[in-house]
Amino acid sequence: MSFGIILVAVMVLLMIASIPIGFAIILASIFGLWHADLLLIIVPQKLFQSLDYESLLALPLFILAGNIMEAAGISRRLVEFAKSIVGGVQGGLPLSCVVTCMIFAAVSGSSVATTFAVGSILIPALVQHGYPRPFAASVQATSAELGVIIPPSIPMILYGVTAEVSIGELFIAGIGPGVLIGLSLLAYVFIWCRVTGHGLEDRKERLPFSKAVVQAAFPLGMPVLILGGIYGGIFTPTEAAAVAVIYALILGVFVYRQIGFADIARVFERSLLSTSVIMLIIAAAGLFGYLVTLSGAPTMLTGWLIEFFHAQWSFLLAITVFLFIVGMFFETSAAILILVPILAPAATAFGIDPIHFGILMIVNLALGMVTPPFGVNLFAASAVANVRVEHMIRSLVPFVLVVLACLFVIAYVPAVPLFLRDLAFR
Repeated sequence: MSFGIILVAVMVLLMIASIPIGFAIILASIFGLWHADLLLIIVPQKLFQSLDYESLLALPLFILAGNIMEAAGISRRLVEFAKSIVGGVQGGLPLSCVVTCMIFAAVSGSSVATTFAVGSILIPALVQHGYPRPFAASVQATSAELGVIIPPSIPMILYGVTAEVSIGELFIAGIGPGVLIGLSLLAYVFIWCRVTGHGLEDRKERLPFSKAVVQAAFPLGMPVLILGGIYGGIFTPTEAAAVAVIYALILGVFVYRQIGFADIARVFERSLLSTSVIMLIIAAAGLFGYLVTLSGAPTMLTGWLIEFFHAQWSFLLAITVFLFIVGMFFETSAAILILVPILAPAATAFGIDPIHFGILMIVNLALGMVTPPFGVNLFAASAVANVRVEHMIRSLVPFVLVVLACLFVIAYVPAVPLFLRDLAFR
């Protein structure tokens, strides 16, 4: 156990020293190998072995598909569609932000991509219609976290590979929690607008529903194609990612003619950079996880948790609080890859379905994307809205509390994530 503590301590110290996450994990692992007097040949072996999963091929493909959709101007069409649904009521504009993020989440699989793609359109519109900048940035940052909860989701793929569970089951299990959080955010935004008096003029400048549907028909077909193909047994999640890329390219190049060959090169470059960062973290975390497992830390931690927490409810409470704190400081992908090998065995020992635990973990870490000090959505939304993060805190707190309430519902009502999964796979 002490060996595992040393590994984690060295990794945290390196991160505090501003060493990039992937390199910090690798350097900590090398120090651990040296400390345990193990051969350094283990480093390249485990780095390669960690990437030797067919399911991981879905990651760069979904990243590429999301970037293509963003470059093709898909977000603007989805915004107009969302406005045609909820834009006719007071507060229709921020309500449209939540709805658009729910739809775009089923396209991009990334919360940061959702923040920039949707926020670049709606945040200026919200400010122009008299909404405070901090509120506009807060509603966008919080809604965008649905990008990793509603499938397809990059963190779900990472959890599925790390925990060795079905990615298809994780995808369908994310629908219930995503809808729950989305509806809760809609309810809060609607009440806030009624109480404060904002959004009385939001009914103007929206397309008729029929015209908006026609304009957004092809983008709306993408999640239907992806999820329908997976659950219909037509293709695997990895094959679905390839289909998403082809579909996005056809829309961007031939249907909407928003992407030229020069744009394709830039999209591929952005996707390559994003993929490289994630893959480096995955490879490093595989090596780190091997050493942590070798130290016996997961087994000892499981035994300690079972001894200390005698009931499933108390374990879930402790894990929820722990992951909420971790999400405030750790990048989501790194947290999943490092913590799943340690926490998943403990959850199984308490009789928690691994799919349920995976969704709970992902939602919890997604909440960390909008909480200081290192919430990536927070910084992305503040950049788009041109407002300092500290000025967003007052507006942000109610949104965080709404998602936190949903998180406890997801934790203690397993049917929320598992009902559709059981319906489809059992």
